Amino acid sequence: MPLIQLSQFDFHHVLNETPSTSVVMFGSPECGACRRLKQAFDQLAQIAPELHLFEVDVQRDTALAREFEVFHLPSMFLFQNGRYHAPLHSHATPDALQRQIALALAQPAQEAP
Repeated sequence: MPLIQLSQFDFHHVLNETPSTSVVMFGSPECGACRRLKQAFDQLAQIAPELHLFEVDVQRDTALAREFEVFHLPSMFLFQNGRYHAPLHSHATPDALQRQIALALAQPAQEAP
């Protein structure tokens, strides 16, 4: 399942309406690390279909990149039941992503940037 594209016009609305756990990747088509992470997301979607996986193109949606203080690509953010939970730092493998998501969800939610 491909990542669902979000823009500055639907980002907050879509995430507010999305139940359970969501991961948003901020990336760029020219970013090699972003392409590797997208491949890991594709694999993750197969083994964890309950996760909602989204993508923001920082070249197109610079306002969102500024809002989330994105300085490095790719950047990931975890949402739980539509609310911001934490930044997510992980290697680009499905297992590492699952571990980091579980670790982040075990911690209290952080304030949104």
